[in-house]
Amino acid sequence: MSPFDWQSVVLARHAQHVVLIHFPIALFIVGVMFDLAAMRLRHTDLALVAYCNFWVAALFTLPALTTGVVAWRWALEGQRLKGTLLLHLSFAVASSLLIWTVCLLARRERHGSDSRVVRTCKTLAELAGVALLALTGHLGGFLSGVNGGP
Repeated sequence: MSPFDWQSVVLARHAQHVVLIHFPIALFIVGVMFDLAAMRLRHTDLALVAYCNFWVAALFTLPALTTGVVAWRWALEGQRLKGTLLLHLSFAVASSLLIWTVCLLARRERHGSDSRVVRTCKTLAELAGVALLALTGHLGGFLSGVNGGP
């Protein structure tokens, strides 16, 4: 099998999910870092970069979740959702919802609401999102065999 064979890339059992999932994870974590730096340094340009990262990360959750479901149905032959697979899917959906929540809170903060409550909720959602993404990725590693899984 050649690494440049397009059929092996496109038709691999769950390769698309493994590739796509890194985008929302990286964009969200970098967005959190920029947002924390913006709050610390009171720098509006950094806040704008964080805001853009959050929205692109949120948009990338859609193909990531879609390819995850396709991988479950195709690569894992639609086996019953239980154990690590069920946890991974549940945490993935929760992570995606947290990313979208951060986006909406950031939008609210950016467009007029300078409330400390909104800022505090957004920061807590960001930190919870990073932790949940790490846990979801860890479980995904077990499912793909990277972390010694099946």
